Amino acid sequence: MKKVIGALVLGLLIVSVIVAAAVGGKGPGKGALPGGEQVGVVYIQGIITAADGGPFGGTAGTGGVLEALRRAEENPGIRAVVLRLDSPGGTAAASQEIAEAVKRLKKAGKKVVASMGDVAASGAYWVAAGSDRIFANPATITGSIGVLIETVEVTGLYGKIGVSKETIKSGPYKDMGSESRPMTPQERAIFQGMVDDIYDQFVDWVAEGRKMEREEVLRLADGRIFTGRQAKAVGLVDELGDFRDAVRCAGRLAGIKGEPQVVDLGPSRFFWERLLGGATGRPLLPELLPAWLLCLPVIQR
Repeated sequence: MKKVIGALVLGLLIVSVIVAAAVGGKGPGKGALPGGEQVGVVYIQGIITAADGGPFGGTAGTGGVLEALRRAEENPGIRAVVLRLDSPGGTAAASQEIAEAVKRLKKAGKKVVASMGDVAASGAYWVAAGSDRIFANPATITGSIGVLIETVEVTGLYGKIGVSKETIKSGPYKDMGSESRPMTPQERAIFQGMVDDIYDQFVDWVAEGRKMEREEVLRLADGRIFTGRQAKAVGLVDELGDFRDAVRCAGRLAGIKGEPQVVDLGPSRFFWERLLGGATGRPLLPELLPAWLLCLPVIQR
């Protein structure tokens, strides 16, 4: 019986932590107070996609990020926002959607500063490019301005293991990219046209956001990655500095005197970081432990 009760208590503790982490951007102390002297922080971590990654992280779903940006846009107490980026990129549409939300945020009169962590490349750079200022650490990996579509063709493997696949389709291109047959020249041309169109959108966005000539962006937009220091040298990054430097810069741009108050707007960061704390986040574990310590006598009986 003791083991059963202990297991139930432990299970409830885990569920409570997961739920608290999942709603981390909506708890007490997360909303801005009156006065307009605050800098909001929005975390964009993991692969950028339209699908949310859940409490354990792994993806930066557009839903949580867009909600956080909307709260910042509508809250008069928040004068500026720092985008804390730690992402290798993701899907073009999801990155574009977040970038457009950043543009709306700026139109609402908010200053936006991007702060790059370990990696802020490809789709993450798409998001950052529209900011008023971009900060990166000297060793940050960024850039990777480009687009790709990957397919896998395994007909040779299918033949070796005696597997065949038959497709019934409504049109000649309905199974484009199928792994069970080679790609045709016509299909390759369609895929290339899609890549070229999205690439043009990416380049145009960077040119607009960075106030660079399109030809200048094209010289850098061949898919290569840069260190933060290299990116600053070619104009893709404004300043070398850490998260705190970015917060202070956001405060200055917004006309905040002194050290700005930082408000965590969410969405939830990676599960263990949210649990143990990190960056500006308040760790959940110490808050949850006192209540659950009351259960220890029950477990010991």
